[in-house]
Amino acid sequence: MLLKLIKFIIVGFSGLAVDFGLTFLLKEKLKVNRFVANSIGFIAAASSNYYLNRWFTFQSQNEDILTEYSSFFIISLIGLAINNLFLSLLEKKMNFYMAKFIAIMLTTGWNFLANYYITFSAI
Repeated sequence: MLLKLIKFIIVGFSGLAVDFGLTFLLKEKLKVNRFVANSIGFIAAASSNYYLNRWFTFQSQNEDILTEYSSFFIISLIGLAINNLFLSLLEKKMNFYMAKFIAIMLTTGWNFLANYYITFSAI
């Protein structure tokens, strides 16, 4: 489980780049609402993380990719709600992007455990 967690965190850093990059582009350059931008960035990162976690972290051989992705996505949406809750609480006390980083770190535990025990449990 520890090796999978380490791999999950490595994949998470690539998702962090996708999330922050897209959020910054939408919020700062295109002037999209900060929570909409945060949600789009988070969902894009979750989608790229699904593929990388399927291949690298969990080496899934599940042929039912639609069901597996749906499970991963639903867990990510719950993670998004957790993320936005922490973001809304933290951004009042600090810079938006620092609050976003902390919210992501807090959400990572939920995402890993839920995906380990639910999405990729047959592995």
